[in-house]
Amino acid sequence: MNTFYQTAGLVQTTAQQGNVSALKNCWDAFQEWRKWERLRHDLYNLSDRELMDIGISYGEIDYVASNRNTDPRGIRSGS
Repeated sequence: MNTFYQTAGLVQTTAQQGNVSALKNCWDAFQEWRKWERLRHDLYNLSDRELMDIGISYGEIDYVASNRNTDPRGIRSGS
């Protein structure tokens, strides 16, 4: 009987770890969404001139916010 209780305790611990992991994943995703939303908000509050200075237009804000690691100057075709 002792072995049964030890095994059941191990299963419960594993399930609890899975719940913590799922909660952490949700929290991390929420934090990423907040960063994305804040960046979009900040970019939309810039003037046309300020956006031009950093090399993007209003139409590119969502793309730039979604692809923070991408240089916005590389998304236009060269002229």
